[in-house]
Amino acid sequence: MKAFHRVTGRIAPLDLADVDTDQIIAKQFLKSIERTGYGQYLFYEWRKSGDFVLDRPEHRGARVLVTGPNFGCGSSREHAPWTLQEAGFDVIIAPSFADIFRNNCGNVGLLAVTLPEDGVRRLLDLATASPETEALVDLEAQTISAGDIQFQFEVEPFLKERLLNGWDEIGLTLRKLDRIEEYEKGRPAWMPAVV
Repeated sequence: MKAFHRVTGRIAPLDLADVDTDQIIAKQFLKSIERTGYGQYLFYEWRKSGDFVLDRPEHRGARVLVTGPNFGCGSSREHAPWTLQEAGFDVIIAPSFADIFRNNCGNVGLLAVTLPEDGVRRLLDLATASPETEALVDLEAQTISAGDIQFQFEVEPFLKERLLNGWDEIGLTLRKLDRIEEYEKGRPAWMPAVV
């Protein structure tokens, strides 16, 4: 996973509550365990009806998605953060997230930021009225700036450390490789070996 420090990019407004993981990536596209190939199916059902907000030219290429409460509810599919990330999003901002979805985001390096509803509303309104406005999301400073709007946000310290260093779960394990190797050297010869 690549390290996350700060992101500058346009904001895409998705002014909807209770967006579940089946809307983010529909079940018929979950035929692979690879982390790639999903971005094209982001919000597939909504997009095929035409005039979906994220398909408007002014929101294409946005890196920050601002949305309503309870984002990522529903099933615990890891594919949802993979899909958002592959579609170009680095940050999701909402008043609340489903816990499993938030954890899955952290595991792949996608920053899920919780802001009060009035702050989210200000960002949604800004992205709608002035779609060319860019937001700066700074994880180290824990700030979001867009136009004349600025917010502080909270992030769990261990998640912040992981994101800043680009440590996914495998990366965390590899940090203890010397201890793992030392343990393996002391195991009895008759036990199975890790090769």
